[in-house]
Amino acid sequence: MNKSRARSRALVAVVSAASLLALSACSVHTSSSGGSSGTTASGSLLFGADGGNPTFVRDFNPFSSNARTGAHYMYEPLEVVNSIEDKATPWLATGDKVVDPTTIQYTIRQGVKWSDGKPFSASDVVYTFDLIKKNPALDTLGQWQSISSVSASGDTVTFHLNGPDVPDATIIDQQIIVPQHIWQNVSDPVTWADPNPVATGPYVVGSFAPNEYTMKKNTSYWQADKVAAETLVLPASNTPLQLVKNGYDWAYSFIDNVDTTWVGANKQHNTYWFPPGGTIALLPNLTKAPFNNVDFRRGLSEALNRNTIATDAEEGYVKAAGQSGLLLPNQQSWLNPALPDQGLISQDTKQALQDFAKAGYSSKGGKLVGPSGAQLHLTITTANGYTDWLRGVQAVQSQLQALGIAVTIDQPQPAAYTQAENNGDFDLLMGAFGGSGSVYQDFNTLMSSGFAKPVGTAASGNFERFNDAQADQLLGQLKSATSVGDQQKIVDQLQQLMYDQVPVVSLFYGGLWGLFSDKSFTGWPSADDPYATPATWTENSLLILTHLKKAS
Repeated sequence: MNKSRARSRALVAVVSAASLLALSACSVHTSSSGGSSGTTASGSLLFGADGGNPTFVRDFNPFSSNARTGAHYMYEPLEVVNSIEDKATPWLATGDKVVDPTTIQYTIRQGVKWSDGKPFSASDVVYTFDLIKKNPALDTLGQWQSISSVSASGDTVTFHLNGPDVPDATIIDQQIIVPQHIWQNVSDPVTWADPNPVATGPYVVGSFAPNEYTMKKNTSYWQADKVAAETLVLPASNTPLQLVKNGYDWAYSFIDNVDTTWVGANKQHNTYWFPPGGTIALLPNLTKAPFNNVDFRRGLSEALNRNTIATDAEEGYVKAAGQSGLLLPNQQSWLNPALPDQGLISQDTKQALQDFAKAGYSSKGGKLVGPSGAQLHLTITTANGYTDWLRGVQAVQSQLQALGIAVTIDQPQPAAYTQAENNGDFDLLMGAFGGSGSVYQDFNTLMSSGFAKPVGTAASGNFERFNDAQADQLLGQLKSATSVGDQQKIVDQLQQLMYDQVPVVSLFYGGLWGLFSDKSFTGWPSADDPYATPATWTENSLLILTHLKKAS
């Protein structure tokens, strides 16, 4: 795929709640009993991909939030999206064509078989999309929000959209496909555990126990010659200590002092790659004063030293984030050159106080006070147990207190935190956005008024409740733009709006915590070869599992 085509297609992709949480250490400090002894047979890959649960339940339904991670190594999509390179790689489809802004066609790959030997065809693709239409709980990517109809002719599948929506191609790309001859006999596909999956991917289920399961190579896989690992071993427990002690081949985990702990355990073979996977930010509740005042939001932004916050939160693993709304350097090619210093905001307490004054808050006796003379008091919400985010919030607290602002930190349990975020029950909230590998999706989810629900009503995006006619207009134009040049002009304006209106205060880029060993397998993704993200829980992993080579 050429660069202009890749950029055009990369306007949209989907980022899951799980991946947003995985931007921080909060999701990876697991503790449970059992697990691998660290000894695996030749050709086996010890995989820290599905831990954090005391025991496993045999659920491989790829639509289920309870499914084992291994479902993503069996079921395959039309194309695999790599958010690092803003690129979609043809998979079960050999390619696609945007016929016009309302019509997209896919050419379905021939010669692919299901793991039970039955042929895969375009009819399976149409069946899958019809299945998720009939069972909306399975439509986890929101496909039918944009699709009007799906039909097949030979090896061509045509998607007719409800309206102009060029970016929708990359959402369609990511839909996993299931076999019609199996699923048409399932009475309730929503609750079905799919214990013995029939799929097209590189692995099938091997042994299964409550504390560990294996996946074995699918010898009839259409890319079997590219699959180096004969067996995947997935323990239920993979704490950072166990990852080091048991000599894992691949794991996803924030780990303290990684150069000493992980690399130090085996300097010859152990490496890591922590690319940016999203932006960690302060989300102000724009339905409340003073956060609904843009001068106040600018004051907050200028009061903060992002470099210090990033270092305190993530041990220097990640960098301070700019206010462009882009994830850098992943989306560097989209950056608006008119933004000063690539959108980075340097701490300027003098300017911050001037902007606070415009919003009605002035410094008196070492305190920032409002019109009533009372000291300004802010509450920042972050989830209990998210230790890296807490360190970041504490750095924010210290810097704001230095300007005379009283700051309280609220730490609800994760479930209560998510509810507060969704319902708008917060003043300032430590949250995350972006990381889809998609300019359109990142801005749309962050800024579209379509996501802005009334406080008390759960939202699925735009948690700060930003409502701006210009943003909505630009996002609408972006859906219809077919040329990269037109797209760039619109994205430039969205970045400027993000920079000027400060709907959220970007702080630092959240990392994707990839740990690798090349003792048994080589070819892991890296900064020099970012062909995939190090994430283990999506179909992105297919790019890695078909790229590795056995170590010589």
